[in-house]
Amino acid sequence: MSMSLDNVKIAVIGQGYVGLPLAVEFGKKMPTLGFDINEERIAELNSGKDSTLECSEDELAESKFISYSANVDDLKECNVYIVTVPTPIDKHKKPDLTPLVKASEMLGQVVSTGDIVVYESTVYPGATEEDCIPVIEKISGLVFNKDFFAGYSPERINPGDKEHRVTNIMKVTSGSTEEVANFVDSLYLSIIKAGTHKAPSIKVAEASKVIENTQRDLNIALINELAIIFNTLKIDTLEVLEAAGTKWNFLPFRPGLVGGHCIGVDPYYLTHKSQSVGYIPDIILSGRRINDGMGTFVVSQLVKSLINKKIHVIDAKVLILGFTFKENCPDIRNTKVIDIVEEAKSYNMNVDIFDPWCSVEEAKSDYAIDILKSKPKEKYDAVILAVAHDQFKSLTRKELLNWVKSNHVIYDLKYVLPKDEVDIRL
Repeated sequence: MSMSLDNVKIAVIGQGYVGLPLAVEFGKKMPTLGFDINEERIAELNSGKDSTLECSEDELAESKFISYSANVDDLKECNVYIVTVPTPIDKHKKPDLTPLVKASEMLGQVVSTGDIVVYESTVYPGATEEDCIPVIEKISGLVFNKDFFAGYSPERINPGDKEHRVTNIMKVTSGSTEEVANFVDSLYLSIIKAGTHKAPSIKVAEASKVIENTQRDLNIALINELAIIFNTLKIDTLEVLEAAGTKWNFLPFRPGLVGGHCIGVDPYYLTHKSQSVGYIPDIILSGRRINDGMGTFVVSQLVKSLINKKIHVIDAKVLILGFTFKENCPDIRNTKVIDIVEEAKSYNMNVDIFDPWCSVEEAKSDYAIDILKSKPKEKYDAVILAVAHDQFKSLTRKELLNWVKSNHVIYDLKYVLPKDEVDIRL
């Protein structure tokens, strides 16, 4: 390998929440192709707009050396390929490597001698070298670590976060040989102001990524289990957490729905790999079961409160505020608010959802549900504040009472409202 930063032409495969910000940063320094198979997405980016809201129009304009394409032939002009496609789970909660394999198949048609393929998608340890590289070898006819090389640098994008951006989050890097590892590290150092950590192997880098969110998942699972216990004991969970939080080393986690493309997904990649080598990861799987069950728990609490207020559960009108997987972000991938919706509907409740951040069309196509296009105009038996968007944090009690009947239940999952203004808190 004799590549230098001076002759690099980068292609970033996938222009979503991860790929676009990365491509934009590289595009400020060197020739960069933002590639996506979605032609509508490419047309949008070529018009200078980003519907994910990760990059502003000004930021897109600042990337002077970037171009966008959905044409595979355009990839042949590049020599460094960075793969940022999603790695979801299937309905059985098993890793779905389909996007990664399809991207590798495509790259097998375009890589040439001396090229480097860097994967950023979250995977289990070994996936890059055992699942992806053989696909490129088979289709290209090239030999790994002789004709072409690989790296792994896990993404650390936090959708909707305007404070922690690509350039100010330290980046883990790795390569398939020592020389490639050094090159990949220098490549990312050219844009990452926070610096890099060069891992000793691709597998170490893969493992480091998958445990980041596994650790967070387990911490939230503990707090969710505590919330279930305290609700049963009729103790306010937030008051307990605030009291415990006065000790310097008590971690400030809060209970809630654990969705999104990372925390609710990544642990299953590690548990899958663990089980494949004969070890059952009991603690990780237990945490996943608790977090996946929170939608059911929320609705069970709502039902009890409705009954206590002598409000008929069947045909009760429920308004859910928020549908995205997190606050102030349009991302609805793996949102766990859908669990509340489906569980409420199983009791024959009538559910409306209002979310000013959510695309009505995307919610319809991805989840087959209808989102209110404007503020609610009806009166509801219950309101569930599910996502802490700024628009909901600024709601006054008067505005909220406009949406409920005189006898009602207000359930605050996010501790947005004062305790004395709600009927239930998680």
